[in-house]
Amino acid sequence: MDEATCNRINSRSSAVLYSATGISTALLVGALVAVAKPATATPAYAAQTKSACGRCHVSAAGGGSLTSFGKAFAANGHKVPKKQ
Repeated sequence: MDEATCNRINSRSSAVLYSATGISTALLVGALVAVAKPATATPAYAAQTKSACGRCHVSAAGGGSLTSFGKAFAANGHKVPKKQ
């Protein structure tokens, strides 16, 4: 086999390997996105605490970053922390 033929075979082998790696990565990422669930505020907590979502969340609509009360609530097993 001459050098040009070997180069073509190696080039095709590399292309197949890179394509298979790319496809596998895309499938893995797609599967993770399909399985992942976004974290959201739970209306049950608002009913439990008799507070608006904005009591625990920076956004009054709920979800996203937590206030200091929200962090204490989460750290206390999702129960209203006792006043000190």
